[in-house]
Amino acid sequence: MSTTLSGRPSTESQRNRLATYAIWLSAVGGPVLLTAVLVRLNSQQQRDYVFLYLGLVAVVGVVRGLWPALSAALVSFLLVDWFFVPPVGTLTIADEQDIANLLAFLGIAGLVGLLANRRRETQLRAEALARQLREVNAELVRLNKEQAQAAQAELRLARSEQQIRALQEADRVRQELLANVSHELRTPLGTILAESTSGKPNRDRMETIASEARRLKALVDDMLDMARIEARALRLELEPVRLGDAVAAAIERLERNSPQRKVDWDPRAGEAVVLADWHRVGQVLDNLLANADRFSPEGRPIAIRADLEKPGLVTVSIADRGPGVASDLLDRLFERFVRGESQAGLPGTGLGLAIVKGLVEAHAGSVWLEEPRSGSGAVFRFTLPLAADQQ
Repeated sequence: MSTTLSGRPSTESQRNRLATYAIWLSAVGGPVLLTAVLVRLNSQQQRDYVFLYLGLVAVVGVVRGLWPALSAALVSFLLVDWFFVPPVGTLTIADEQDIANLLAFLGIAGLVGLLANRRRETQLRAEALARQLREVNAELVRLNKEQAQAAQAELRLARSEQQIRALQEADRVRQELLANVSHELRTPLGTILAESTSGKPNRDRMETIASEARRLKALVDDMLDMARIEARALRLELEPVRLGDAVAAAIERLERNSPQRKVDWDPRAGEAVVLADWHRVGQVLDNLLANADRFSPEGRPIAIRADLEKPGLVTVSIADRGPGVASDLLDRLFERFVRGESQAGLPGTGLGLAIVKGLVEAHAGSVWLEEPRSGSGAVFRFTLPLAADQQ
């Protein structure tokens, strides 16, 4: 028996015992109460009241179960025999028909109780199933809620990790930028300071100072252009540009800086007119030609070609005769401050190809390095859109 700390039966146990007493009291007391009412009526058709007993048994079966229903059927059988079957007041039965009727009543009462009990069990199972379904639904709701909370937490974690990676990458780029910029600035500034403070200036020193100052300006200009490209703040003044004129101007600038370098270019290939910014297209050509000049051996020419390979686009290729691009640089070739080893150790900022990529894409074109071939050097190709009257 379940008890409290004081040794008394618990309230739940008391309730269970009271419920049991009520079940059996209704099974026995119900037929007794019905009999008391029927006896007072003193009707000639008292035997017809047997159907009331059957109804009572059915009610007990539905509400209380099988055994209380069978008990009610047995008590009803005895009460009907005692009060309504002659000779009244005894359990003796004079008429054989009455014996058959009472036995039929007992059998029917038992069957009614059984059927009522089955209905009760079905109803209880249905209620239990409904309760289980409610519990399962509540559990599913709880699991869905927990799953949604877990998904939200995972999403927040993924975002946090992404933000951390972005901050780490930004910090890495910042440190790399500072290291490269400090290195690139230190060399021309050191040369300028050394030449301007070591004795009386002469023509050679002034030319060295001017050369380093131009190099410093070029670095600053490249960094500003790179910043505009990354901030998507680059402005283009688009106009019809004859490609041959832009290539010829770029070749002329290369020859001033590197008089010994030859360029193979057929002017008849430059008849195409592109929609472009004259200054920015010249900058693309200058960077690619300067890159080819740094990596080509002395005495080997640079080749330029222009072809209408794709509808609405002209493709320009610039090929050097150098060793090609190192395999470890292929995936990072157009990133900032990525530099290869030039033939003569000529310096470069490492921004040229990154700027070329940004400028070409700003013109709705694309730039790429052709599949490298052993001993054939590097071939860079880029596209520009043709002017409307050329398409």
